[in-house]
Amino acid sequence: MTPEFVTTMGKEAMEVTLLVSAPMLGVAIVVGLAVSIFQAVTQIQEMTLTFVPKIVAVFVALLLFFPWMLQIMLNFTNQIFVNIPNYIR
Repeated sequence: MTPEFVTTMGKEAMEVTLLVSAPMLGVAIVVGLAVSIFQAVTQIQEMTLTFVPKIVAVFVALLLFFPWMLQIMLNFTNQIFVNIPNYIR
């Protein structure tokens, strides 16, 4: 294993991680911001109001984006398994 190989594999793994986590993180940020603005406008300071909508929104985003995320992860895993003979050299 050369340093270039390790660097490339690390870069690809980080890219896959960012691609897979981005939809849920983006939805959580948008929903969190909307709930914060709602709380500021209405002066409701209920602690559970911040968590429940985010959990529901992230779950819905997970259901919507799961096929795409699964395809990204399967492509990455398939690429690793197919190239195992090249990695051993």
